[in-house]
Amino acid sequence: MLIDWNFPFGIENAGEACSRAENLGYSAVWTNETPNEPFLPLAAAVASTSRLGLGTGVATAFTRSPMVTALTAWSLQRASGGRHLLGLGSQVPAHNARRYGVAEGSYESPGPRMKELVEALRHIWGAFQGEHRLDFHGRFYNLDLMTPLHSPGPIDHPGIPVFLSAVRPYGFRLVGEVADGVHVHSFTTPRYLAEVGIPALEEGLARSGRARGDVQLAAAVFVCLAGDDAAREAVRTQVAFYGSTSAYREVLELHGFGELRETLRDAVMSGDSARMAAAVDDDVLNEFAVVAPTWEDALREVRTRFDGLLDRFCVYGLGGTASERDAEAIASAWAATNAV
Repeated sequence: MLIDWNFPFGIENAGEACSRAENLGYSAVWTNETPNEPFLPLAAAVASTSRLGLGTGVATAFTRSPMVTALTAWSLQRASGGRHLLGLGSQVPAHNARRYGVAEGSYESPGPRMKELVEALRHIWGAFQGEHRLDFHGRFYNLDLMTPLHSPGPIDHPGIPVFLSAVRPYGFRLVGEVADGVHVHSFTTPRYLAEVGIPALEEGLARSGRARGDVQLAAAVFVCLAGDDAAREAVRTQVAFYGSTSAYREVLELHGFGELRETLRDAVMSGDSARMAAAVDDDVLNEFAVVAPTWEDALREVRTRFDGLLDRFCVYGLGGTASERDAEAIASAWAATNAV
């Protein structure tokens, strides 16, 4: 299992921070499209790193055209010498429409649209590489105009790994059919992965004629130290937030927490954040988060819980629930667990 770094900074900090992450032994950094644009920090980190994977975890898929995403990923892959990891997620309709201003209909049928988007990206990259002319026609995207002036040309490492975010079985099956990896949502348990996620992934792999080893499962895992009350409550609040949304209902129901979702939803609707967090008792918290006295204990528990399920992980919210100074402690603890 590889350990990555959940990158919480903007472009102004990227070079120094990612160089530090590389020196500490992290395998990759992942940027999120939350308060920051996700690709720019990776571009800023290219010159200060030499082996670190540079991934979006995740960038919104339907707020950019396939060509814009393909060009951005191609540029990062060229500049980094093949270290880019393209992570994409669909985002919910309200954010696509009201935050990004995406035209109505541009995010409908997210599953089939995501599948076609990945196919379109691979077709575009093939055209960049000179394998064929641009001529892609699908249900959602039509691309057939590229002059020599607008083609960036071939690169040494054209195989850009595509990771897709997944929560429900459909998403895991889709990864098995068309992608190279899955960003497992943090609001996921080992049991949900073993009983729901991975079986669905294997269905998709069977359809594409591939095996489990052909894809990577990555996740940001909720981890906090038992003595850090602020971090534990921050994780509790985040678990409550995710639990209040319908997208994650199946995870709660699998563990017999179906009624909790209604409680959390009511608390959100009434604006009662204290009630929302209080509804997540320690039994629920410990199902979704690793709480341990030391980082070494915590990372051993991560390894135990997710052995055979995840291929790579990072501590959720490094820079949030875990501070930047914890990056060294976490890296040292991980090295110690691997030395045993």
